[in-house]
Amino acid sequence: QVTLVESGGGLVQAGDSLRLSCAVSGRIDYVAAMAWFRQSAGKEREFVSGISQNGGYTDVAESVKGRFFVSRNNAKNEMYLEIDILKPEDTAVYYCAGRGQDYPSQSEEDYTTWGQGTQVTVSS
Repeated sequence: QVTLVESGGGLVQAGDSLRLSCAVSGRIDYVAAMAWFRQSAGKEREFVSGISQNGGYTDVAESVKGRFFVSRNNAKNEMYLEIDILKPEDTAVYYCAGRGQDYPSQSEEDYTTWGQGTQVTVSS
């Protein structure tokens, strides 16, 4: 069994930066590519950014490109999401997800492991 735990969320002001973390524990060999998704109130969960197993390939949703940056540290079994110039519309629960394949997917159905999420609230 593998467990993903997000951290780093909170209440921030518009224009601030924030770094979310996702810690992987347990059967870490079950997780290769990883991704961040988010879900705002009343909306479906959406892909934000993904990263390949070795970190050499990243994918970012067009809507957040230039402000969201994904990275990982395999020695620490952690993945990160750096969010710059936060906007009120970034308010959401942010989830990390993992899949056994080496490259990320933008489809949540392709991920087998999910964290519980961390709330990010951006005030204007």
